[in-house]
Formats: sequence, structure tokens, C-alpha cells
Amino acid sequence: MANHKSSIKRIRSNEAKRVLNKYQHKTARNAMRKLRATKDRNEAVGMLPTVVAMLDKLAKRNIIHKNKAANLKSGLQLRVNAL
Repeated sequence: MANHKSSIKRIRSNEAKRVLNKYQHKTARNAMRKLRATKDRNEAVGMLPTVVAMLDKLAKRNIIHKNKAANLKSGLQLRVNAL
């Protein structure tokens, strides 16, 4: 158990940040899954900018690595272009 006030506060803030990061990561994964599942090109083209923005935001906040975000965006763009 933590003994200092600052370490107790750090534990609380780390838990809050962990939950928020988990939520944002899961939301982006679900959006990617939905984008991959769609068969309609117009719908996919409309969804792509929001999914790309989600991935950029995750990379900016170091939730995922920037190269992983770039790799995912590239794959999604290829899939949309193939429709």
C-alpha cells in the first residue's frame, strides 16, 4: 500500500488514465472492424477519415506506436481502394 499522499493520488490518476486509454483503444478497434466489414464503397469512404483520426489520436497519446498507426491506416486505405 502506498504511504505518501502523492503516490496515492498517482495511483488514482493512473487508474483513471488507464480506463480512458482502454476505452479509446477499444473504440478505435471496433471502428476499424466495422470499416473492414463494410461492403459499400461510399460508406467506407465516409468512415475512413474518422477512423484515421482515431488512430492518429491514439498514436499522438502513445496508446499505440506511431508506426503501428501508420501500418493500420495503410491497410485500411488499401481495403477501401479495393472496394
